[in-house]
Amino acid sequence: MEGTHMATQERARRTREKVLTAAAEVFAAQGYDRATLTAVAERIGMTKGALYGHFPSKRSLAGALIDESRLAWTSLRAAHDAPGADAGDVLEGVVMGFVGRLRTDVRLRATVRLATDCPVLARVLYDVLAEACGTLTELVRRAQRDSGFPPYPPRLVAHLLMIVMYGLLQAPAGCAGDPGTSGEDPVWRLLFTVLSGGQAPGTVRGENEVVSGP
Repeated sequence: MEGTHMATQERARRTREKVLTAAAEVFAAQGYDRATLTAVAERIGMTKGALYGHFPSKRSLAGALIDESRLAWTSLRAAHDAPGADAGDVLEGVVMGFVGRLRTDVRLRATVRLATDCPVLARVLYDVLAEACGTLTELVRRAQRDSGFPPYPPRLVAHLLMIVMYGLLQAPAGCAGDPGTSGEDPVWRLLFTVLSGGQAPGTVRGENEVVSGP
Protein backbone atom coordinates (compact mmCIF):
# COMPACT_ATOMS: atom_id res chain seq x y z
CA MET A 1 0.00 0.00 0.00
CA GLU A 2 2.80 2.37 0.93
CA GLY A 3 4.61 1.59 -2.32
CA THR A 4 1.50 2.40 -4.33
CA HIS A 5 1.10 5.71 -2.51
CA MET A 6 4.72 6.64 -3.19
CA ALA A 7 4.36 5.74 -6.86
CA THR A 8 1.27 7.93 -7.10
CA GLN A 9 3.12 10.82 -5.48
CA GLU A 10 6.03 10.42 -7.87
CA ARG A 11 3.70 10.46 -10.89
CA ALA A 12 2.04 13.60 -9.55
CA ARG A 13 5.44 15.23 -9.05
CA ARG A 14 6.57 14.39 -12.59
CA THR A 15 3.31 15.68 -14.02
CA ARG A 16 3.64 18.90 -12.07
CA GLU A 17 7.16 19.38 -13.43
CA LYS A 18 5.93 18.85 -16.99
CA VAL A 19 3.12 21.34 -16.46
CA LEU A 20 5.50 23.99 -15.10
CA THR A 21 7.87 23.58 -18.03
CA ALA A 22 5.00 23.79 -20.52
CA ALA A 23 3.63 26.87 -18.76
CA ALA A 24 7.05 28.50 -18.84
CA GLU A 25 7.32 27.90 -22.59
CA VAL A 26 3.89 29.42 -23.15
CA PHE A 27 4.54 32.42 -20.89
CA ALA A 28 7.95 33.05 -22.47
CA ALA A 29 6.50 32.94 -25.98
CA GLN A 30 3.14 34.64 -25.49
CA GLY A 31 3.34 36.66 -22.30
CA TYR A 32 1.01 36.40 -19.33
CA ASP A 33 -2.06 38.07 -20.84
CA ARG A 34 -2.16 35.98 -24.02
CA ALA A 35 -1.26 32.68 -22.37
CA THR A 36 -4.10 30.30 -21.55
CA LEU A 37 -4.43 27.15 -19.51
CA THR A 38 -5.75 25.45 -22.63
CA ALA A 39 -2.49 26.21 -24.46
CA VAL A 40 -0.49 24.82 -21.55
CA ALA A 41 -2.58 21.64 -21.38
CA GLU A 42 -2.40 21.07 -25.13
CA ARG A 43 1.37 21.44 -25.09
CA ILE A 44 1.73 18.28 -23.02
CA GLY A 45 -1.35 16.39 -24.21
CA MET A 46 -3.30 16.92 -21.00
CA THR A 47 -6.95 17.80 -20.60
CA LYS A 48 -7.75 21.14 -19.07
CA GLY A 49 -9.61 19.35 -16.29
CA ALA A 50 -6.55 17.29 -15.41
CA LEU A 51 -4.45 20.45 -15.38
CA TYR A 52 -6.83 22.01 -12.87
CA GLY A 53 -5.96 19.17 -10.51
CA HIS A 54 -2.44 20.58 -10.26
CA PHE A 55 -2.96 24.31 -10.81
CA PRO A 56 -6.40 25.90 -10.51
CA SER A 57 -5.53 29.07 -12.41
CA LYS A 58 -3.05 30.79 -14.70
CA ARG A 59 -2.06 32.96 -11.78
CA SER A 60 -1.14 29.93 -9.66
CA LEU A 61 1.09 28.65 -12.47
CA ALA A 62 2.87 31.97 -12.76
CA GLY A 63 3.22 32.14 -8.98
CA ALA A 64 4.86 28.71 -8.86
CA LEU A 65 7.43 29.78 -11.47
CA ILE A 66 8.18 32.95 -9.53
CA ASP A 67 8.67 30.92 -6.35
CA GLU A 68 11.18 28.77 -8.24
CA SER A 69 13.18 31.84 -9.23
CA ARG A 70 13.50 32.73 -5.55
CA LEU A 71 14.80 29.24 -4.82
CA ALA A 72 17.33 29.60 -7.65
CA TRP A 73 19.01 32.48 -5.84
CA THR A 74 18.98 30.61 -2.54
CA SER A 75 20.47 27.44 -4.00
CA LEU A 76 23.18 29.30 -5.92
CA ARG A 77 24.31 31.14 -2.84
CA ALA A 78 24.39 27.92 -0.85
CA ALA A 79 26.48 26.29 -3.59
CA HIS A 80 29.09 29.06 -3.82
CA ASP A 81 29.18 30.65 -0.37
CA ALA A 82 31.27 27.98 1.33
CA PRO A 83 33.22 28.66 4.55
CA GLY A 84 36.54 30.28 3.72
CA ALA A 85 35.62 31.06 0.11
CA ASP A 86 36.95 34.31 -1.32
CA ALA A 87 34.17 36.91 -1.18
CA GLY A 88 34.85 38.13 -4.70
CA ASP A 89 34.71 34.59 -6.03
CA VAL A 90 31.42 34.00 -4.22
CA LEU A 91 29.89 37.11 -5.81
CA GLU A 92 31.08 36.16 -9.27
CA GLY A 93 30.05 32.53 -8.83
CA VAL A 94 26.50 33.43 -7.79
CA VAL A 95 26.08 35.92 -10.63
CA MET A 96 27.55 33.69 -13.32
CA GLY A 97 25.62 30.71 -11.99
CA PHE A 98 22.38 32.65 -12.36
CA VAL A 99 23.38 33.83 -15.84
CA GLY A 100 23.99 30.23 -16.84
CA ARG A 101 20.62 29.19 -15.46
CA LEU A 102 18.88 31.97 -17.38
CA ARG A 103 20.43 30.74 -20.61
CA THR A 104 19.47 27.10 -20.15
CA ASP A 105 16.36 27.05 -17.94
CA VAL A 106 13.17 28.07 -19.73
CA ARG A 107 11.31 28.14 -16.42
CA LEU A 108 13.66 30.76 -15.04
CA ARG A 109 13.61 32.75 -18.29
CA ALA A 110 9.83 32.83 -18.16
CA THR A 111 9.98 34.85 -14.94
CA VAL A 112 11.81 37.59 -16.87
CA ARG A 113 8.82 37.87 -19.19
CA LEU A 114 6.44 37.70 -16.24
CA ALA A 115 8.32 40.53 -14.55
CA THR A 116 7.36 42.84 -17.41
CA ASP A 117 3.77 41.83 -18.16
CA CYS A 118 2.18 40.19 -15.12
CA PRO A 119 0.63 43.03 -13.09
CA VAL A 120 -1.48 40.67 -10.97
CA LEU A 121 1.72 39.30 -9.44
CA ALA A 122 3.68 42.54 -9.50
CA ARG A 123 4.10 42.64 -5.73
CA VAL A 124 5.37 39.07 -5.52
CA LEU A 125 7.80 39.70 -8.37
CA TYR A 126 8.98 42.90 -6.73
CA ASP A 127 9.67 41.02 -3.50
CA VAL A 128 11.70 38.34 -5.31
CA LEU A 129 13.77 40.92 -7.19
CA ALA A 130 14.26 42.94 -4.00
CA GLU A 131 15.51 39.84 -2.19
CA ALA A 132 17.90 39.07 -5.06
CA CYS A 133 19.18 42.63 -5.06
CA GLY A 134 19.63 42.45 -1.29
CA THR A 135 21.65 39.23 -1.65
CA LEU A 136 23.92 40.81 -4.26
CA THR A 137 24.31 43.98 -2.19
CA GLU A 138 25.47 41.95 0.79
CA LEU A 139 27.91 39.97 -1.37
CA VAL A 140 29.31 43.18 -2.88
CA ARG A 141 29.87 44.61 0.60
CA ARG A 142 31.74 41.47 1.62
CA ALA A 143 33.85 41.58 -1.54
CA GLN A 144 34.74 45.19 -0.76
CA ARG A 145 35.60 44.37 2.83
CA ASP A 146 37.46 41.10 2.28
CA SER A 147 38.59 40.98 -1.35
CA GLY A 148 39.63 44.52 -2.17
CA PHE A 149 36.71 45.45 -4.41
CA PRO A 150 36.63 49.24 -5.04
CA PRO A 151 34.25 51.18 -2.78
CA TYR A 152 31.47 51.79 -5.27
CA PRO A 153 28.02 52.06 -3.64
CA PRO A 154 27.14 48.37 -3.03
CA ARG A 155 23.46 48.72 -3.87
CA LEU A 156 24.29 50.53 -7.10
CA VAL A 157 26.66 47.72 -8.10
CA ALA A 158 23.96 45.15 -7.29
CA HIS A 159 21.46 47.05 -9.46
CA LEU A 160 23.96 47.15 -12.30
CA LEU A 161 24.56 43.41 -12.09
CA MET A 162 20.84 42.68 -12.17
CA ILE A 163 20.25 45.03 -15.10
CA VAL A 164 22.97 43.32 -17.12
CA MET A 165 21.84 39.82 -16.10
CA TYR A 166 18.27 40.35 -17.19
CA GLY A 167 19.02 42.81 -19.98
CA LEU A 168 21.33 40.50 -21.92
CA LEU A 169 18.41 38.13 -22.40
CA GLN A 170 16.69 40.84 -24.44
CA ALA A 171 19.78 41.79 -26.46
CA PRO A 172 19.81 40.97 -30.19
CA ALA A 173 21.74 37.88 -31.19
CA GLY A 174 25.47 38.54 -31.20
CA CYS A 175 25.33 41.63 -29.01
CA ALA A 176 25.91 39.76 -25.77
CA GLY A 177 29.17 38.26 -26.95
CA ASP A 178 30.15 34.63 -27.24
CA PRO A 179 32.13 32.64 -24.69
CA GLY A 180 35.81 32.59 -25.53
CA THR A 181 38.02 29.55 -25.78
CA SER A 182 38.20 29.41 -21.99
CA GLY A 183 34.40 29.29 -21.79
CA GLU A 184 34.22 32.76 -20.24
CA ASP A 185 31.71 35.32 -21.44
CA PRO A 186 33.69 38.42 -22.52
CA VAL A 187 30.96 40.83 -21.43
CA TRP A 188 30.97 39.46 -17.89
CA ARG A 189 34.75 39.15 -17.78
CA LEU A 190 35.06 42.83 -18.67
CA LEU A 191 32.38 43.85 -16.17
CA PHE A 192 33.90 41.93 -13.28
CA THR A 193 37.38 43.17 -14.18
CA VAL A 194 36.17 46.75 -13.95
CA LEU A 195 34.09 46.21 -10.81
CA SER A 196 36.92 44.45 -9.02
CA GLY A 197 39.39 47.20 -9.81
CA GLY A 198 41.55 44.75 -11.75
CA GLN A 199 43.80 45.62 -14.66
CA ALA A 200 41.84 45.64 -17.89
CA PRO A 201 43.33 43.75 -20.82
CA GLY A 202 46.04 45.72 -22.63
CA THR A 203 44.63 44.97 -26.06
CA VAL A 204 41.14 45.16 -27.43
CA ARG A 205 40.22 42.52 -29.96
CA GLY A 206 37.49 42.55 -32.54
CA GLU A 207 36.73 39.94 -35.17
CA ASN A 208 39.80 38.00 -33.93
CA GLU A 209 42.14 40.92 -34.67
CA VAL A 210 44.03 43.30 -32.42
CA VAL A 211 42.46 46.68 -33.06
CA SER A 212 44.22 48.68 -30.34
CA GLY A 213 46.86 48.23 -27.72
CA PRO A 214 48.80 49.94 -24.96
